[in-house]
Amino acid sequence: MDFQEMQARARSVRSRYAEVEAADYGRSWTTEEIMLGFLGDVGDLAKLVQGKAGVRPRDDLDEALAHELADCLWSVLTLADVYGVDLAGAFTSTMDELDQALTAD
Repeated sequence: MDFQEMQARARSVRSRYAEVEAADYGRSWTTEEIMLGFLGDVGDLAKLVQGKAGVRPRDDLDEALAHELADCLWSVLTLADVYGVDLAGAFTSTMDELDQALTAD
């Protein structure tokens, strides 16, 4: 799956979540609530990273880590979509800037 397909898939899943939220809560989540969900996912990811370091072991660690990384990526794709950020372009330019900074040292 290429980046544009990932973005479209994330948008589709977000749209379905909005329908569920509207049915359950009478409205879909705000951008701020999506961000708070992302923060929760990052916290879950941090626990799994601790697990990889041996601090919080669990039987399904590799699967859980992959799942949580994907959850976090979905949130980033969703937030970029909401705010109209060309994430592929921003990633490319940011990596170019970092490469330049690292080459200059």
